[in-house]
Amino acid sequence: MSESVINLFLVPTPIGNLKDITLRALEVLKTVDVILAEDTRTTGMLLKHLEISNNLQSYHIFNEHKAVEKLVERMKKGEVFALVSDAGTPGISDPGFLLVREVLAAGLDVQCLPGPTAFVPALVNSGLPNDRFVFEGFLPHKKGRKTRIDALIEESRTMIFYESPHRLIKTLEQLSEAFGPDRQACVSRELTKLHEENVRGSLEELIEYYETNLLKGEIVLTVEGVSVKKETREEKQARYLKSGKSGK
Repeated sequence: MSESVINLFLVPTPIGNLKDITLRALEVLKTVDVILAEDTRTTGMLLKHLEISNNLQSYHIFNEHKAVEKLVERMKKGEVFALVSDAGTPGISDPGFLLVREVLAAGLDVQCLPGPTAFVPALVNSGLPNDRFVFEGFLPHKKGRKTRIDALIEESRTMIFYESPHRLIKTLEQLSEAFGPDRQACVSRELTKLHEENVRGSLEELIEYYETNLLKGEIVLTVEGVSVKKETREEKQARYLKSGKSGK
């Protein structure tokens, strides 16, 4: 039985350190018919560094709705595409979902390669619980921002946000107001790069730190969930007795 043809590959690219490209990603980028790039200039520089020469086509948030139908038709005719974002895994706070959905709806095959994604190392090295977590991506800039934050007040899982340098302090202040200044968090920036920094502490401490320290680069903010108080054996027994049941 012959292997099925993959029509669209999602290819993660380095989030900073160019050595983080995988051997499989290199192979795919060399052999596909077309590479769809969020920014052809950024991807062009990466391909030059990797000594790869291939066809590049622009695919970003401003043209994806118009481009999807034509791309699917080309895949039906046999062309094979790779989708990359400027950094990390396509579709994670970057264009990709719409194309994947339409390609699958057309009965074609999609394959996502494993590779760099900023929130994973940020979560793991934050020191916060990582057995359960929720990825929130970027908060709304204006409308709906407070509503989104308020909806997370009772969230017990570790929360992960993407943020820009010029909005970080505002976000920390809003989270501190909603969650309390003592809530633990970690700000990770420039992950995998020479000046990688992970600053851990309470939301209040992080606000104080970044009010006096220069902030540059891409940021992942990891925030502790609300503590869920475990009921003691005595409390459990008292509750059962109060309800007229015998505790064990």
